[in-house]
Amino acid sequence: MAEWQDGYWGSKDGLRLHYRDYPASPRSRQLPIICIPGLTRNARDFAELADRLAGKRRMILVELRGRGDSAAAKDPMTYDAKVYLEDIEALIGQCALDRYILFGTSLGGMLSMLITAKHTDQVAGVLLNDIGPTIETAGLNRIKTYVGRGSSFPTWLHAARGLSEVHRVAYPDFGLDDWLAMAKRLCRLTAAGRIVLDYDSALAEPLKLPGSELTPDLWPLLDALKPIPSLLTRGKLSDILSAETADRMEAALPLMERIELDRVGHTPLLTEPECEAAIDRLLARIARAG
Repeated sequence: MAEWQDGYWGSKDGLRLHYRDYPASPRSRQLPIICIPGLTRNARDFAELADRLAGKRRMILVELRGRGDSAAAKDPMTYDAKVYLEDIEALIGQCALDRYILFGTSLGGMLSMLITAKHTDQVAGVLLNDIGPTIETAGLNRIKTYVGRGSSFPTWLHAARGLSEVHRVAYPDFGLDDWLAMAKRLCRLTAAGRIVLDYDSALAEPLKLPGSELTPDLWPLLDALKPIPSLLTRGKLSDILSAETADRMEAALPLMERIELDRVGHTPLLTEPECEAAIDRLLARIARAG
């Protein structure tokens, strides 16, 4: 496992937010990668990826407010894309990054599109993991059924079984070891000895608002991605990113590679051999682009 350090930064509303910082070797001239996880995920989602790439380049694994070791929001309505964007901009400023690569899973991919649209000159490349400008209503409604339930488990085995009940639709071929690994990524052990999901359940509050299933038109954001090497990873079983949306993205973005994984839904883990090979190709393309 690659060594990393805890990093912290402050939000506009006074929260102490956390990221994992995997340093590059002193001789490295490669651009850093900022990894932004999905709605209920944390830095551990990218740990295996960072283990593989760290040293060659700096890896910054973000934990959005209310996830992992980042403080919970004082106002649940700040669990919002606009505020997340401000938080990440503050992190980029603190780290004094003038050029970087973005890897975003689901919500993290939406934020990657927003950052690229606003800071196009800073972004050298983008990976969008199972997300696009159109979010399928069926998938969003499925997510609403489990986000914020506040599940608690007595053992890691119970946590693994509980997660399998919720997420088996996305990973139909997972065995017990896979679900245990998933539990270690998504959950934490409390001081009381219980295992709980590692996010603030209040982040579900904005999803309960009338019309929350309606998403803004994100298609104009793709214009900023046109001159930038990019990669779209999609699970063929995804109920968030449709094949039709992926087709439209591929047609709009001449520098985007698209890969799809059989027997995977929302979202690929990015540790699959197909994903690792595609990520390596993306980073090579970014290096050639300069």
